[in-house]
Amino acid sequence: MSWIVSLPCTRSEAEALSGEIPELDAMPEAPVVVTREIDEDADEWQLDAYMDDRPSAELVALLHALVPSAGDTEPVIAELPEEDWVTLSQQGLEPVQAGRFFVHTSSHADRVPAGATAFLIDASQAFGTGGHDTTAGCLSMLDRLAWQGAVPRNIADIGTGTGLLAFAAMALWPRARTIASDIDPASIFVTKDNAGINGVPLGRGGGRLAVAVAAGTNHPAIRHRAPYDLVIANILAGPLITLAPDIASVTAPGGRIILAGLIARQMEPVLAAYRAQGFRLAARGGSAQWPCLMLVKRRRYGWRRKERALHRADPADASFGSW
Repeated sequence: MSWIVSLPCTRSEAEALSGEIPELDAMPEAPVVVTREIDEDADEWQLDAYMDDRPSAELVALLHALVPSAGDTEPVIAELPEEDWVTLSQQGLEPVQAGRFFVHTSSHADRVPAGATAFLIDASQAFGTGGHDTTAGCLSMLDRLAWQGAVPRNIADIGTGTGLLAFAAMALWPRARTIASDIDPASIFVTKDNAGINGVPLGRGGGRLAVAVAAGTNHPAIRHRAPYDLVIANILAGPLITLAPDIASVTAPGGRIILAGLIARQMEPVLAAYRAQGFRLAARGGSAQWPCLMLVKRRRYGWRRKERALHRADPADASFGSW
């Protein structure tokens, strides 16, 4: 990315832009939009849009229209050096505490609270540093599940991003078999790197993390290890709905799934897709804007023909990386 357009915005506008943006998604080469808080006390936020080429007047006008509160404010347009936009956008992340977990960057390594389960996740080319409400919501839901006495033995993190949620699950249930997958090879590279940094052993047995590049559940390793008694999927509403039959096919009866990456108005369509596959809502966490859902697959009694995993998801459906 070599150009940036910046505009002031409100918190509500920033939250709305954290989901899908149809006006930009329809563009052949859409800019990457990131929002961040500038001043917590003054409720000042900023939209930053990154793109390869100098933005056209039409694109600037479109970005301006996404944040009506900016009014007549002139956008700041600047050329950037050749640096990775994800790393730039995640620099300066504050530590996040969610349940027993404390997620921090190298610059906050001296702030780990006593007794916390800490993970060092620096800015990288993958999402899922803990700073987004969806990731923090999943961490809290995992912590809640452990306090309830659940002991999953076979875990899958679909759309792992940085590997953080898989690491958290392994910290809670160190004997479990755990696999983490992502559609983006860069995310798996980052996950392996973060595993080394955080002392998470890689491998295929219990207490070790297996990794795979996969669209949803479509990978031999994921199919071979099924069924799972815990599946984590922190992705986006569209892929969550598309993947409902596939996730159901690899989840054991009575197994739990944790879903996140959706915004509040998308919760009912996501729930409907999973209820149709035999799940019931067991708990809701996260924030008002970014809910985190825990569902349980209903047990069925009597003889049933063995089901095979469907794996209908296609890489073209959407990005499966964690937030």
